[in-house]
Amino acid sequence: MRTVNEVSKLTGVSVRALQYYDKIGLLKPAGYTEAGYRLYDDTALEMLQQILLFRELEFPLKEIKEIISRPDFDRNKALDQQIALLTMKKEHLEKLIGFARGIKFEGVKAMDFSVFDTQKMDEYAKRAKEEWGKTAEYREFEQKESGRTGEESRVVMEGFMEIFAGFGRMRDMEPEAADVQTHVKKLQDYITEHFYTCPKDILSSLGRMYADCGEFTANIDRAGGEGTARFVAEAIRVYCGK
Repeated sequence: MRTVNEVSKLTGVSVRALQYYDKIGLLKPAGYTEAGYRLYDDTALEMLQQILLFRELEFPLKEIKEIISRPDFDRNKALDQQIALLTMKKEHLEKLIGFARGIKFEGVKAMDFSVFDTQKMDEYAKRAKEEWGKTAEYREFEQKESGRTGEESRVVMEGFMEIFAGFGRMRDMEPEAADVQTHVKKLQDYITEHFYTCPKDILSSLGRMYADCGEFTANIDRAGGEGTARFVAEAIRVYCGK
């Protein structure tokens, strides 16, 4: 665990910014000291890396929160798209540098403004944003979330993680066991009620994501104990295969 001051020194993000990220629900600390100071674990730092990558691409904080708060946020896919956008940005900057050097050493030879054209990059960013935030499931999630207060959202997420804690208490059982399969149905119903309609094909995708060793895996294992995420993924696989 790192204190907020240590995270600030490590990342270059000011303490004030980290406090603001917590206030708006963008980056919650993993815990607090007895004196009430924020503490951040590796999972929180991984999330901060995602936030900073989006910031480098000039995404507003509100959009970043909407993207990374999605229950089905695909970190690997987001990284692929971020890499593509950053590469385009790099190429654009290199062209601008070359253009500026040409003016400095050779003077203005033609009124060429094509180097300032960012249409390709803008179109890719637009498509990426649509994929990150405008699926039917996300629109449903957004609609439900907009009707909740901050406290209600917190309670919903606590209930969500409590379901995973329940899976953790079942880890010594077989994924095929009736009680485990009933708990998978409880998870599916909870997602449908509080986030978005969750048929088996979406639940199956979520199950694979839970075991993908990213933020979901860490959060689920934190709630239910090490190995819970993979246990949930296997239980979901059995459930969706019926």
